[in-house]
This record gives sequence, C-alpha cells and structure tokens, in this order.
Amino acid sequence: MEKKAPFWRITPVHELDDAQWESLCDGCGRCCLQKLQDVDTGTTYFSRVACRLLDTQSCRCSDYANRFAQVPDCTAVRPLDAEKRKWLPPSCAYVKVSAGEELPAWHHLRCGDPDAVHTAGISVRGWSVPEEGVAEEDYEYLLVAFDEDDQPVFS
Repeated sequence: MEKKAPFWRITPVHELDDAQWESLCDGCGRCCLQKLQDVDTGTTYFSRVACRLLDTQSCRCSDYANRFAQVPDCTAVRPLDAEKRKWLPPSCAYVKVSAGEELPAWHHLRCGDPDAVHTAGISVRGWSVPEEGVAEEDYEYLLVAFDEDDQPVFS
C-alpha cells in the first residue's frame, strides 16, 4: 500500500486548515522575540528580548487566544506574505513550507518529539530575556542572529 505524503508536502501553505496550520508551529518561540528594523535598509534584527506573554520555559504564548488584545503589536503571520516572513526566523516551519522546503529533522511532525526543538538548540529556552525590565532603547545591545545550523549567535 502506498503511503500518503505528509500534508506539509502536498498542501500549499495558504490552503492549510486551522489544525494543520497550528500543528506546523515547532514551539521555538523565536517569533515572539522583539525585533528591530533598520529604517534605511529594511533589514530585520532579532533581539533576545521575549514578548511578555512568552513562557520562556515552554516557548509558547501564555495567552495565545487573547494575544492580540494583550499585545496590540503582536503580528498575525497568517496569511503569510513576504512582509510577515521578515518577522519570522529562517528555521520557521511556515517559512520553510511556503518555500517548498522540507521540515528539519528536529521538527515534531517529522520526529514525533515536541521537545526535540529544545534539544536541538533551536528554541529560545535558556537564552531569551523577559521584556520586563529591559528598556526598548537597550534592545540593540541584546541582538541575536542565527548561523547556518539555525543556532543562536549573540552580539
């Protein structure tokens, strides 16, 4: 019997149903990091500063259902477009699937382990800082980039 390909390989990202869309999230928490954007170049820089709703242990939003009311500048990434991709890390499953790329081996939909994202060092667990007590003008001193293996590199 022929095995059916996983949904993320056969369904365009804009056609995913709600359950499929939500299941793609790997729980890394990187989308919940505060970002800075260079007004001259448009380049987006990630900081280590986590949104106040991010549980930095689980790397999940602590009030996902009400996040837009709680944090007015929270970005809804669905529907995914080029502008929203700038606010997502390169390792993001939404970015990868929309580009026709395979999910990484550590992604829970491939390996079956929701903690693999943490074990692989992809999540913000252990290196993000809560936004409480960090002045916005200090975000530039807490920048993080991601290397070719999606590991954090601190400046």
